[in-house]
Amino acid sequence: TIGELGTGKTCFLQGLVRGLGVTETATSPTFVLINQYRGRLPVYHLDAYRTESLTELLDLGLEEFFYGDGVTVVEWADKLLPLLPAHAIVVTISGLGGEPREILIEGLAEDIAPPSSR
Repeated sequence: TIGELGTGKTCFLQGLVRGLGVTETATSPTFVLINQYRGRLPVYHLDAYRTESLTELLDLGLEEFFYGDGVTVVEWADKLLPLLPAHAIVVTISGLGGEPREILIEGLAEDIAPPSSR
C-alpha cells in the first residue's frame, strides 16, 4: 500500500486479513519490519517506512515473501517499487483526517489489472 502517514494503510490491511480468515488484529510492523498472520492463506505484512535501503529488505528475504505461498502486503511500497514482482497489485490511499479517502487499485501487469482500468 502507498499513502501518507494517517491515510489508513494499516486499516486497509486489517480488512484484507480479516477477509482472508485471520482472527488476530493486524498491527503495523514499523519496528519489527515483518508481521506474519495465519488465515486461509499465510499473510506477510512488511513495513518499509524505516528501511534505509533496498538491500536491507533483500537481506530479509523479500523475494521469498513475494514468490511464496501466501499474500504479501507492503506498507510504503513506493520505497521499493523496483523490487515489486510483475504480479503485484498496488493500492494507493489518499486523504487525511476527516477527509474522504480515495483508494486506487492497480495491477503492475496488464493481465491482472482490475476490469475497470482496462
